[in-house]
Amino acid sequence: MNENVSVQNPVNLRLPDGSVRTFDGPVTGTTLAADIGPGLLKAALAIKVNGEMWDLTREIEADADVSIVTKRDTEDALDILRHDCAHVMAEAVQELFPGTQVTIGPNIQDGFFYDFARDKPFTEDDLAVIEKRMHEIVARDEDITREVWDRDEAIAYFKKIGEHYKAEIISDLPEGEPITVYRQGEWLDLCRGPHLPSTGKLGDAFKLMKVAGAYWRGDSKNAMLTRIYGTCWTDKKELKAYLHRLEEAEKRDHRKLGREMDLFHLQEEAQGSVFWHPQGYTIWLQMEKYIRSRLQGAGYNEIKTPQLLDSKFWEQSGHWSKFRENMFVVPDEIPSTEEDAPVVSANARLMALKPMNCPAHVQVFKQGIKSYRDLPIRFAEFGCCHRNEAHGALHGLMRVRQMTQDDAHIFCREDQITSESVAFCDLLASVYRDLGFPEFKVLLATRPETRAGTDETWDKAEGALEAALKAAGLEYDYAPGEGAFYGPKLEFHLSDAIGRTWQCGTLQLDFVLPERLDASFVGEDGNKHRPVMLHRAILGTLERFIGIMIEHYAGRMPLWLAPTQAVVTPITSDADDYAKEVFDALEAAGLRAKLDLRNEKINYKVREHSHAKVPAILVVGGREAEQKTVSVRRLGSNDQSVAPLAEVVAGLTAEAEMPSGKA
Repeated sequence: MNENVSVQNPVNLRLPDGSVRTFDGPVTGTTLAADIGPGLLKAALAIKVNGEMWDLTREIEADADVSIVTKRDTEDALDILRHDCAHVMAEAVQELFPGTQVTIGPNIQDGFFYDFARDKPFTEDDLAVIEKRMHEIVARDEDITREVWDRDEAIAYFKKIGEHYKAEIISDLPEGEPITVYRQGEWLDLCRGPHLPSTGKLGDAFKLMKVAGAYWRGDSKNAMLTRIYGTCWTDKKELKAYLHRLEEAEKRDHRKLGREMDLFHLQEEAQGSVFWHPQGYTIWLQMEKYIRSRLQGAGYNEIKTPQLLDSKFWEQSGHWSKFRENMFVVPDEIPSTEEDAPVVSANARLMALKPMNCPAHVQVFKQGIKSYRDLPIRFAEFGCCHRNEAHGALHGLMRVRQMTQDDAHIFCREDQITSESVAFCDLLASVYRDLGFPEFKVLLATRPETRAGTDETWDKAEGALEAALKAAGLEYDYAPGEGAFYGPKLEFHLSDAIGRTWQCGTLQLDFVLPERLDASFVGEDGNKHRPVMLHRAILGTLERFIGIMIEHYAGRMPLWLAPTQAVVTPITSDADDYAKEVFDALEAAGLRAKLDLRNEKINYKVREHSHAKVPAILVVGGREAEQKTVSVRRLGSNDQSVAPLAEVVAGLTAEAEMPSGKA
């Protein structure tokens, strides 16, 4: 027997259906797909090996659970398609604009971007040219192959070709990490992968969207780069649907509608804070009134706590070390009268505008002795909070620096966690139904890498939330590592009218903060015990949720929320007196009505009030005055109905009732 002949062990690959295919030695995904069938080989994009995405051409050397990824596997397919689309864009850019450096280009929600270093920044006018070349690269069907390079050789190569950013990236990688390069035809790039087998597999369902400036590695001290954003989908039908959603989203943009409906404005002198106009503040007050009534019905006690708190509370809670850079800190000292004295002395006592309400709620809980019989205690607050969000992250009502949370904290015993969590989930589902969001998704966010508390505590907390979800009968997925630093949480993601998802509600289970802030109750055994703290919100912040509502309803708010519920206008001045009578009847019924007696044509007035999204326009003339009727035109309809005044008032009054949560 020749001892130099190597003997390869068989490789057993288990497919999703449980069947196993055995090969004599290492095998690629391409070979596996061909072994299963020519149809699968043609459709294959990548392979999953023990849950990890690999190139089809990479050899599998040991037994594994595998699945071939095709465009039917939407999430995985989109991930690799968008990754490759970014690379095809980079190749197109460097073909068209020699000397441009390629830096970093990750996937993002609904697409991808790539940052480029170039003396002359790209403009929107360049996108069509780049996109045209991308389609040509796809048509060339260039093979994409993976290569492992020596670290020093890779750095030297990229420096030699003028790709200094790539050389810097490699230098910063941990020692011993493989340096992988993907060759795409004649073009290559540093990348971990995986990638498609060839550019032809990408297809044509992509589009470049916009350009923007971006600092290298997000640091304003570094060079400014040009970022090109794009989107990519599995087929042209999906791309068309996405572009339609964008068009619809633009029409629904709450900033645009806010101006048209005179709801609010923002200005440079108060970045991230909202100036609410009477119309917009009416929506705010109605939302606050509604959620307050639901909380009262669920056994919450509303409190009010200070906005400015001593830094010691934030140090004790752990927020000072984790969130201080996002907090507005205020020195608490008498300014010196000395001319050369510093504005803030080194020993100044520090205060901070609260970024959240939880430490303050613990202070209220700690007043007086609490018994196990007193629990659960549910404190609610429409707490005004401040967070020093980056200027570039601010976005209308959706991302602000001053916010009001529909915040509440439940202090309970461990044996009450399940019942309190189920009650909260039921309340949240009911509120979302009332507000027009019957569909939502739940994620269980587990322990992050940086966290407070022991693993034993986290095991207990995560297990308790999972048990609560099962008791509530809710389906859920996991968000690994996305928990708060002091405990796991449930995230509630609702879907709006055009299919976008928004994470609004949260339920966070916390064993840590009561310990750190020394909260306790007297148990049945007469000893002190720590309460469990449930941090919870349904809307999240009123600002953001109102922005979501405006976009969800495209400004056509439900009657109970509409700032102006009805406008009364006469056809001619002869009907002014009757118009006033109709207006008085609406006001007497508690409806928010306006009277429009302007000497304008009726079609002009109807068009103007429709543009302002008034739900009901009541038109009266001589005939209506004589018969004591009203002609009603509803928003979004060209039809109008005529009915007796009393019937119209009764109908609008019933429709304008605030939801109660009852099915």
